[in-house]
Amino acid sequence: MATQKKLTRAEQKALRPAQILDAAFEEFVRSGFAGTRVEDIADRVGVTKGTVYVYFETKEKLFEAMINHFSVPFHELLAIADRLSGSATDRLISILGLFYEQIPEDRATRELTRLVISEGQRFPDLIDRHHDQFIAPIIAKIDALILEGVESGEFRPIPVEFSDIVVAPILTTTVLRLIFDDRRVPTPNKEAFLRTYFDLLFNGLLAKPH
Repeated sequence: MATQKKLTRAEQKALRPAQILDAAFEEFVRSGFAGTRVEDIADRVGVTKGTVYVYFETKEKLFEAMINHFSVPFHELLAIADRLSGSATDRLISILGLFYEQIPEDRATRELTRLVISEGQRFPDLIDRHHDQFIAPIIAKIDALILEGVESGEFRPIPVEFSDIVVAPILTTTVLRLIFDDRRVPTPNKEAFLRTYFDLLFNGLLAKPH
């Protein structure tokens, strides 16, 4: 059995910020911002409280860095969306499928959503920036696809400013799972959910429904 290579001090130091952010995420999810203690985050990493403050000056800055760290997948999702090809319908199906996988299906993003909701009043500027940097570009991409489909005659004319309705079922599923976990809202079958979701969506959106 191969032995695991021991990291050098420089390698350990390079990994430390991400380790702290991962530990902070678990503590903030478990206890909320007010209930989280920096020493508990340090204990998870196996460092001193002072070490955490070397990288993040305050608990507030640590929280902000953690939100940004766990929001990176939204940028990746947008990069994938930019490379899609095909009809407006094909691309919209792909983007919404990716959106579903990233929010209700991914535990980290689900819990990040919980934090954004629960701590929004404490950190309104941070939450606004999070929306502008990570969520708004995806919504804009959906807006553009719907507008493209309308202009080409693929979709019925609809007010594009109401395109938030398109992602509403995904967000509703996420919120219900956060509230009830699996006690009253069993994890939906992904394929069945998406099949029904797209059937309802495109029968309302397509100029000539299937």
